[in-house]
Amino acid sequence: MPEALTNFCQSCTVRNRAICGDLHDDEINVLNKIGRRRWVEAGEQVLWEGDDAVVVANVIEGLLKLSTQTSEGKEQILGIAYPSDFLGRPFGETTPYGVEALTPALVCTFQRSDFDHFAREHPRLEHKLLERTLSELDRTRRWMLLLGRMNAEQKMATFLLDMADRLVPATCAPMPESNEVMELPLTRQQIADVLGLTIETVSRQFTKLRKEGLIDLPSRRDVRIIDRAGLEALAS
Repeated sequence: MPEALTNFCQSCTVRNRAICGDLHDDEINVLNKIGRRRWVEAGEQVLWEGDDAVVVANVIEGLLKLSTQTSEGKEQILGIAYPSDFLGRPFGETTPYGVEALTPALVCTFQRSDFDHFAREHPRLEHKLLERTLSELDRTRRWMLLLGRMNAEQKMATFLLDMADRLVPATCAPMPESNEVMELPLTRQQIADVLGLTIETVSRQFTKLRKEGLIDLPSRRDVRIIDRAGLEALAS
């Protein structure tokens, strides 16, 4: 059941990085009144591709996948939404992609009509939306390159670097470069689905990267990046 935001924004861990980060306190108070926070379980659908664009949302915790259906009826993953990312289509009539939680997640949801009205009256938010849209366009281009042009080894290196860059700021921890351990929120099967690989290939690539001294695997979910420069060279 969605829960009123009240003063949740004041203690939000991603506020400075989210689209509402440039708003003043009085503007945040107005935004509080039209928003709700919602917990979703792994596997739960948040948005449906092609549906009326009724809701938009900020990701506070957890990871979600953005996907579309191909003409053959197969799922094509378009990307991953991390904490501070924005979901949905403001000022649009339909939702351009489906959104499903990969892990338990917390999102702040807004009725699109209310959010659109608020954005039109607050230019700072509109400017932030434009910045975020352009950034997402760049990420989508990189993602299509990842899926279409890279081999399995390059995909894994790029995936781990992206995870490190996106997950570490969310926890305010140091960049995992030599001794920091990064806990992957995805299973091997989920990583395979995201990268368009088989689970066997993902497992082989983890083992290969470890043997090459680029990463360490303290446990099945934990990854320590030992040689970031080596991973970057491999990814490129």
